[in-house]
Amino acid sequence: MKKLGLFTLLLMVFTLAACTETPEVPTFNLESNITVYTRDTTSGTRDGFMNGIGFSAASKSDDVLVTGFVIKDNTAILNAMAIDEYGIGYVSLSSVNATIKGLYFEGVAPTEANVINNTYGLKRPFNWMVRADGDFPSPQVEQLVKAFIAFLGTTDAADIINNAGAIALPSTTTWDSIKANYPITQQNNSSITVRFGGSDSIQKVAEALTAAFTAKAGNFVAEHDHTGSSDGWKRTNGDTKDQTVGKDVGFSSRPFTTTEKANVTTSQYGQLAWDAIVAIVHKNNPISNMTADTLKKIYEGTYTTWADVPSA
Repeated sequence: MKKLGLFTLLLMVFTLAACTETPEVPTFNLESNITVYTRDTTSGTRDGFMNGIGFSAASKSDDVLVTGFVIKDNTAILNAMAIDEYGIGYVSLSSVNATIKGLYFEGVAPTEANVINNTYGLKRPFNWMVRADGDFPSPQVEQLVKAFIAFLGTTDAADIINNAGAIALPSTTTWDSIKANYPITQQNNSSITVRFGGSDSIQKVAEALTAAFTAKAGNFVAEHDHTGSSDGWKRTNGDTKDQTVGKDVGFSSRPFTTTEKANVTTSQYGQLAWDAIVAIVHKNNPISNMTADTLKKIYEGTYTTWADVPSA
């Protein structure tokens, strides 16, 4: 009876093992067409990406892109790559998260350290621009903006910028050492609104900076409305600055153009950080690295399926 019981037990074990399903390993169909995502032609991220991969003609023109490309903003491209298994797009390094796969560029990982040591090639500046002296809604707003710009050059701001995913510029100045130069920050400013806008790639960093600075500057209200790098100039010094969409501080995730700088002084704009642009794909995609040439061929339509794309 004991032998029969042992036999029965073993039979049950083997039966259960046979019935247990092996977890399915996600498959990736290399013959599938590539869905190409891009930002619009006003985007600083697009400007940096297209120039970085040697496809400058596509920075301001859709006509040279592959047929069937999809235009989305930074957040929408990130969300699309989480569900579109055969898509490819690009976003700011500060936006990359665990829902997608960020690709190496020319064999170099997209990290803050590699941006700082200049080994990661797809990098671009984060810039700010403000209105001209006397062109703010009030003297109080102007003084708060000037205090904020000074704050951007401190170690306090550098910590915030780095924590938000961008790469701060070197600094040895603390806010405590310069705040006396900006007495406006020592009073109650809770009734004052300062308007921030421009690049949506910088929005996360900008919101983190203003959240910290308002507490140091009398709790003014920081109003954010980020609609693209071109509006960093247009809404502070361009043709929409005096409309309801006007801003006091604008951000751009690309260098300001010669035209944009023509009507402003050098004290009205500057750089606050560096950022990297990262090509992203779905997590099931086996590709982990892209060269500039490969990305260009995808975006111009030379490579149309994932089977066309070199594996390294």
